[in-house]
Amino acid sequence: MKTNTRREFLKKSTTGLASAVLLSQFPAKLIAFNTIDSERPIGFQSWTLRKDLVNDFPGTLKMMAGLGYSDIEMCSPLGYSLAGFAPLNKMKGSEMKKIIEDSGLRCISSHFLPTELHDHLEDRIEWAHEMGLTQMILSTFMLPRDASADDYRKAADDLNEIAVKIKEAGIQMGYHNHHMEFEKRGDELIYDALLDEFDPDLVKMQFQVAVINIGYKAADYFRNYPGRFISAHLADWSAEKEEQVPVGQGVVDWNDFFEAASIGAVQNFYVEMDPEAFTPSIDFLKSI
Repeated sequence: MKTNTRREFLKKSTTGLASAVLLSQFPAKLIAFNTIDSERPIGFQSWTLRKDLVNDFPGTLKMMAGLGYSDIEMCSPLGYSLAGFAPLNKMKGSEMKKIIEDSGLRCISSHFLPTELHDHLEDRIEWAHEMGLTQMILSTFMLPRDASADDYRKAADDLNEIAVKIKEAGIQMGYHNHHMEFEKRGDELIYDALLDEFDPDLVKMQFQVAVINIGYKAADYFRNYPGRFISAHLADWSAEKEEQVPVGQGVVDWNDFFEAASIGAVQNFYVEMDPEAFTPSIDFLKSI
């Protein structure tokens, strides 16, 4: 899957795929404000657009708003500096927030890496407040590939402690999975061990729908663990092509997904796919 490059970065802290084709593919639609669907806000994750965002932050945001997206989920410029976000760290959070809102988007969530939460927590909370964030999402524990279920439990306990301070700051902590959490150690699924270990009040989950390609459905988790999930990353999968396809063109039952998301109290949704998938994905999502 093309978005696997992000997982490689999270393990190695090196850059991944390029997305410079975006500006040449999408028309430059500029709008004063893009009305946010309060019942089903559809956003996009900034990872696959990082080069475009660095080259033209306001222009890329306006373009995505023009396509129909209401939200952007950032990657912390400090934590993701080695992946190309460093130039954005020159901007104060309040400056970034204004540019985002002037483009017709909002930003209430951002990804962070464990090193910055351990070493720069107060700074990152201050940045989150400047940005107007209500959610801070840890994107990975950066554990070794062969980490045990107990290693994940220890990391989850550590995040529970960090989340206490984040909650005191009025922000919800969250955790984003990748495919690695859906591996088993013996008979135990790592993801289930995390659900057991996280404090349900302190750490909510952000579900990566892309794990459908290995048989795990977001809707099942939303129904089985209501109230545990705060957001989701959207992607789709073609069993026939054995690759990711735009949302609505694969095996995910999206009507069932959103029904379950409503039951599970999931708040916000972010498309995270290669740039060419953004237009057909939002067109489909706005049609259902």
